[in-house]
Amino acid sequence: MAASIGMMDSAYFVGRNQILTWINNRLHLNLSRIEEAASGAVQCQMMDMTFPGVVPMHKVNFDAKTEYDMIQNYKILQDVFNKLKIDKHVEVSRLVKGRPLDNLEFLQWLKRCCDSVNGGIMNQNYNPVERRAKIGKGRNLKCSLKSSKSLQTNMNNSGAKQFRSNGAAGGVNSSVEIQALSKEITDLKSAVDLLGKERDFYFAKLRDIEILCQTSEVENVAVRILIKACIEV
Repeated sequence: MAASIGMMDSAYFVGRNQILTWINNRLHLNLSRIEEAASGAVQCQMMDMTFPGVVPMHKVNFDAKTEYDMIQNYKILQDVFNKLKIDKHVEVSRLVKGRPLDNLEFLQWLKRCCDSVNGGIMNQNYNPVERRAKIGKGRNLKCSLKSSKSLQTNMNNSGAKQFRSNGAAGGVNSSVEIQALSKEITDLKSAVDLLGKERDFYFAKLRDIEILCQTSEVENVAVRILIKACIEV
């Protein structure tokens, strides 16, 4: 199936907003950025809707935040492709980085794949919200138990630290620790702000190139290929 979708196929010229609308309408989500789907959970559920009973949804982690958890989701997705004999290799190492262009291209491919089944007609009996809720019950119960134990441990540790702190003369050590932590927090906030500005800058540039690719002014195939090569660099 994937082999018939080349890089110059019209599937890869579907815009970011159209992809987000497709995801939000089908799965009853409210994504505003492509990189919000970088965890792989959205892709797994889209395949679950298109190919009922093939995706082991109880293993999909919709709360995945770390690269490790995201990789597990993509492993599930790759297994599903293999079961369905879909010739598509998932570039996990690139997708988990959350880069907008890589995730957009994969979602463009996924949309074409799903639209090729039953003419793209959505399964009316599929309730995406209810499906996610059933998956989350067992996971949320485990998380609640872990959180409860962690909270109790933190409270015990906090009480012990407070007792030692109160016993220290003048609280000098506590004051020094607070100052050091405050400085560390300030430095981290500055670093996050800088990264956010850089991300917005490069994403804006990528968006400008995406718009340029979709305009009638860039009709030459060689020029399109050149622009795509520049983006990948």
